[in-house]
Amino acid sequence: MATELERLDIQGIVFSGYGHLECSAYQLLRVTDAKAAREWLGWLAGSITDARGKKETFCRNVAFTVNGLKALGLDDESLTTFAWPFRDGMTSEHRQRILGDTDVNVPGNWQWGNDTTPVHIVLMIFAANIDLLNGEIAQNKEKMLQGIGVELVKTLGGGRHEGTREHFGFNDGIANPSIEGTSRDRSDEIKPGEVLLGHEDDYGGPSPSPSVASARDPKKLLPDAGRGRRDLGFNGSYLVFRQMEQDVPAFWNFVQQAHDDANKLAAKLIGRWPSGAPLVTHPDADPHATDGQLSTEDGFDYQSDTLGVKCPIGAHIRRTNPRDTLGPDPQTAKKSANRHRLLRRGRSYGHIIEDRTKPDGQERGLHFICIGSDIARQFEFVQQQWVNNTVFGGLYSEVDPLIGDQTRCNGIFTVPGDPLRTRVPNLCRFTTIRGGAYFFLPSLRAIKYIASL
Repeated sequence: MATELERLDIQGIVFSGYGHLECSAYQLLRVTDAKAAREWLGWLAGSITDARGKKETFCRNVAFTVNGLKALGLDDESLTTFAWPFRDGMTSEHRQRILGDTDVNVPGNWQWGNDTTPVHIVLMIFAANIDLLNGEIAQNKEKMLQGIGVELVKTLGGGRHEGTREHFGFNDGIANPSIEGTSRDRSDEIKPGEVLLGHEDDYGGPSPSPSVASARDPKKLLPDAGRGRRDLGFNGSYLVFRQMEQDVPAFWNFVQQAHDDANKLAAKLIGRWPSGAPLVTHPDADPHATDGQLSTEDGFDYQSDTLGVKCPIGAHIRRTNPRDTLGPDPQTAKKSANRHRLLRRGRSYGHIIEDRTKPDGQERGLHFICIGSDIARQFEFVQQQWVNNTVFGGLYSEVDPLIGDQTRCNGIFTVPGDPLRTRVPNLCRFTTIRGGAYFFLPSLRAIKYIASL
């Protein structure tokens, strides 16, 4: 039986992507005065959206980088209890190698999150309409001018994005697991500890959670962790944020030049048709090509297509979630794959391009956001072992065709066929990282504790 979760203490973005709130913005902040910033955070804590239920017009959540926690006054001993990837940061040399941030993706080229433009806090804002969103953005800027101890580094997004298609034109956000006990659909559940720190994970124990010495929490704002410690991470999580620019003309010009049927090759690269219908169950055509409907079909596996004739083994959605294929048997493979699932909460940004084959000089892309209890086992594993691994599922010298580091191979994509396969050459980068950071997404109690420092 699933344990009842403390929704009042959990930030709402863990349970919901706020799909009913079409407008969003991410205010990247830097601490300039620790005391004033803590006072502001104490006020902000009362307005953070928790996970009790849907808010119809407006939601607000907040997360912190390791340097942000340090700037707010969290002591070094407590900081050492956080997971190493979070402390090391997304831009370290080691993590650059893991994530494939090379060539144009090196952090030195980023617009934020690097040494030149560091970020301490991300304030995530979701609103029902653009007027509500702009009003909140303006109000926050006014507060900063009045001296609340934080300054604005950059505001991301803020536009209105209708529907669930991303900029390449494909229905997105379909394959997203739910936390055990929080959804009526139990076909794709994961243990609470796969997302929330301090809860039971897929290995049967509590996911590792940062803590502070009991003496540093005299008001006992945090739960007791035993052995003279208080649990700073309980009901919190880690949040990965990467701003990914999409080169839509490059993508569609490539598939048009490489194949007589551009839409089919594009679907082969992705693993789904533009409607979201998966190739493994609809290999020949998009079932919604004429009616304009979007598909949320996700109850499939790849055992019926072990050779990748329907959905190529190297397709984007198959690499990022191989489901039941990488293991000695389907059940073991599925269990293993589920230990690397990501709870995605990202959104598109920028205007939809008018002609997908003609550059218009506008920036557009995806604010990729995922939430999980183990950055290394979840996000970094997927990025290193599946997305950028040149040896994957029987493939050699290939990476993910959509987000992989093409400098690691020769830009090849294999489309299996019967009797002959096709090898598509000269893939280039279709996405470029413009910024990113690892964040700690604390519980409501932990936010109040940080404000009390």
